[in-house]
Parts: sequence; structure tokens; C-alpha cells
Amino acid sequence: MATGGLKITTGIIAAVLVTAAVAQARSVLAPLAAALFIIAIVWPVQERLQSWLPKLLALAITVVVTTTACIAFASLAAWGFGRVGRSLLADAVRYQALYDAAVIWLDGHGISFAGLWAEHFNVGWLLRVTQYVTGRVNTTLSFWLIVLVYVVLGLLEVEDAGRRIERLENRTAARVLLKGSKATAAKFRKYMLVRTQMSAVTGLLVGLFAAVTGLPFAFEWGVIAFVLNYIPFIGPFIATLFPTLLAMTQFESWPAVFGVFACLNVIQFVVGSYIEPRVAGSTLSISPFLVLFAIFFWSSLWGLFGTFIGVPITLAILTFCAESPSAAWIADLFGGTHEERPETP
Repeated sequence: MATGGLKITTGIIAAVLVTAAVAQARSVLAPLAAALFIIAIVWPVQERLQSWLPKLLALAITVVVTTTACIAFASLAAWGFGRVGRSLLADAVRYQALYDAAVIWLDGHGISFAGLWAEHFNVGWLLRVTQYVTGRVNTTLSFWLIVLVYVVLGLLEVEDAGRRIERLENRTAARVLLKGSKATAAKFRKYMLVRTQMSAVTGLLVGLFAAVTGLPFAFEWGVIAFVLNYIPFIGPFIATLFPTLLAMTQFESWPAVFGVFACLNVIQFVVGSYIEPRVAGSTLSISPFLVLFAIFFWSSLWGLFGTFIGVPITLAILTFCAESPSAAWIADLFGGTHEERPETP
């Protein structure tokens, strides 16, 4: 009994130390995680190209195509937010009027909102936010440059790494690493395929809803919903918040504004919580509780990028656990693959 308690205590301490180390090593580990995720997705393209082209030429084509796709995706997001942002800024006077009316109503009910706003959201706060955003842009550019270098080097090393793993004397470790890596890469590609399909469905439904209700920028709202759907939970919420802000200046009825917000959330919920799990099927079987925990856990460690990469990292952990006889119970407990487990040598 004492030995079991000691093991549990040791495990908890080790988990805390590992978590602290991962958080402190964010600048090193986050780009590496992003690069491994990209490599797993694009490796089939690289492998097929280099079967009939020189390896370096195949690598160059794969990197160019991947970079172009990422830039196109970012440009699409910037275009949608730019179009909507200009409209929101143009309605600044109307938002000020809504703000003044809200302050008067709150003051009438004994809530001094204006003083709280003036205390915390002043010019100094605005300057700090501007500096933060500027710093984040520079950090993001550096982050993706490091990721690109990792991707190039990683694609060159995939085959050599596989051969080195095959030569390991520990055959159990070699099998777990090889099968786990292949299964994880396949799940990553399935995950991105499903996310893309569901993002397209979400964008289409949001755009159609905006067009039917007469909300301006219906196409742009569809594009924004498509882009933000790649970020679980947080992205869909933002994609419903901004159309609601525009509805506040377009519709004179507050029930209509709340109706827009509610309907957009229903679309996000139905697609994300009902349709997507059934499309993904058992290939990405994972506990919804663990999904939510992974998103908040990794976002607390790595910020916005952690929100996106949290689920893939959890998928990878569960997949490797499923391939290891001693850790297969973890994959079963949290809804991992339910394939027949390999026998312990």
C-alpha cells in the first residue's frame, strides 16, 4: 500500500515538473510541435514526388506548396477581417451611442459602469494593447520562420530516422515508435481533413444565414467562420461575436441581435458537436472531456497556438499509448483506438 502511494506521488511530481518544463521551453518546443504536425501532413506529398524526382527538388516543391497554402490561408483570414473591420470602424459613432445608452441604463440600476471603464480602459491601456499586438506579430513571424526551417530539415530526415529506429536493439521500443509514428501521422491527416470539411460546412451555413437575415458581408462572415473553425471552441465563439456586433448597428431590435447570436451558436454547436464527431468516426475517437481539457491545458501553456495544437498533441499521446502494451489502458480509458493490442514480447 505504501509502495503504491509512493508511485502515485512520484507520478504526480513528475507530471508537474514535466508541465513546468514544457511551459518554460515554449519557445523551443512549440515550433518543433508545429513542424512535426506539418511534416506528418505533407510527408505523403514529399514521398510521392521524390519517387520520380530528385530528393532536393521534391523537397523544394513540397515546401513551396506548403508555404503557399499557409500564406493563402492567412491572406484569406486577413481579407475577411479587413473588410469587416473597416465596416465596424465606420460605425464607431453608432457604437458610441449604444455604449452611452447602456451606461445610462446601468447607472439607472445602480451600476457605475462608466467609472470602471474609464479606470481600466484608457489611453494607456490602448497603447499597451497596441504594443502587445505589434510584439505578437513580430513573434509570430519569427515563430513560423523557425517552423519552416524545422520542416525543411525534418522532411530530409524522415527516411533516415525510420531506418535508425528499425536498427534499435530494443525491438519493443522500435515497434512502438514506428507504428505509433505512422498511426499518428495518419490521424493528423484525418484530423485536418475532417476539420477542413467541417470548416467549409460551417462557413457555408454561416454565410447563408447572414444572407437570409440581411446581415451585411455574408460572404466575409462565411470566410471568417471557415478560418476560425480550425481553432476549437475559441474560434467559433469569435466567429459568432463579430457578426453580433455588426447586427447591433444593423437591426434596431435587441431580440433580433440576440437571435443572431443564438442562431450562429446553434450552427457552430450542431456542426462541431454533432456532425463532426460522426464524420470523424472511430479513427479520431477521443473523449470530449479530454478534448476540452487539452484545449485549455495547452492554451494555458502555449497561448493561442496551444489552442490549435492541443488536440493533435493529445491524439499523438493516445496513439502511442495504444501501441504500447503497458500504456494501452490509457488509450482505452480516454477513448483512443479500440484495435486489438499487440502481444507483449
